[in-house]
Amino acid sequence: MTLRQYINDSIARLAPMYTPSEGRWLMRIILEHLRGWSQTDILMKSDSEIDTTLSELIEPIIGRLLKHEPIQYILGETYWHGLNLKVTPAVLIPREETSELIDIIADNNRGNDLNVLDICTGSGCIAIALARTLPFANVSAIDISPDALDVARQNAASCKVNVKYIQCDALKPLPLPSDSFDIIVSNPPYIAQSEDKLMSPNVLEYEPHSALFVPDDDPLRFYSAISADAMRLLKSGGILYYEINPIYSSRLAGMLERDGWTDVTVIKDIHGKNRFISALHP
Repeated sequence: MTLRQYINDSIARLAPMYTPSEGRWLMRIILEHLRGWSQTDILMKSDSEIDTTLSELIEPIIGRLLKHEPIQYILGETYWHGLNLKVTPAVLIPREETSELIDIIADNNRGNDLNVLDICTGSGCIAIALARTLPFANVSAIDISPDALDVARQNAASCKVNVKYIQCDALKPLPLPSDSFDIIVSNPPYIAQSEDKLMSPNVLEYEPHSALFVPDDDPLRFYSAISADAMRLLKSGGILYYEINPIYSSRLAGMLERDGWTDVTVIKDIHGKNRFISALHP
């Protein structure tokens, strides 16, 4: 069987769960991961016989994909905002929308030597991307999960950036000095528990629920706690950035205004959804 035939056969087997374009994308990144082949390499080799060793490596991956397991967890890595990041089931897989937040922060903050705090860092993706994007930024990040922090530290090392990681509970006052940060950013758990019925199995069955869900009766619990801490931790003129659940954008904006924040701004993502909020420390 040629490589082209094997790829087409694999796409057909994946068809119950993935569109043909998704199946082709999956096969491309599998081959890149296993053999380092680019798309051009795959095209050039497409009429060659596929070797048994390679197909034996691919078959278990297809089996796991058919059980809804995300390809990022299967391969143990993801490519996001120009970064190759390790991911495990201890952390969320970084999303496209979160990459937009990095660009928003970078576009709005041109100063040097900014002190940045990322709360609920998970894989460390936001902290690492900001450490690489903002000139000479001093970046700290917190998470409650020691397993997540272990992944984040490995990612910082592999991306060759310095990030100070601290294990803390974002729902409790953070043991950090007052008036010490220019930027605080957080992508905390924000999906209401009742929304789980709308989620795909690859998310619901594999990604950490503690990093996804909040109670229906207290959906802003992380935002409320972080807002109170950020008011103390940010310097005057510092900016708070959140990734948010679009359902609660108006409610959250009102809460921030009542907390004393100014210039509270809801920002849409590329899909037109209210996905981010920024607020200025008075």
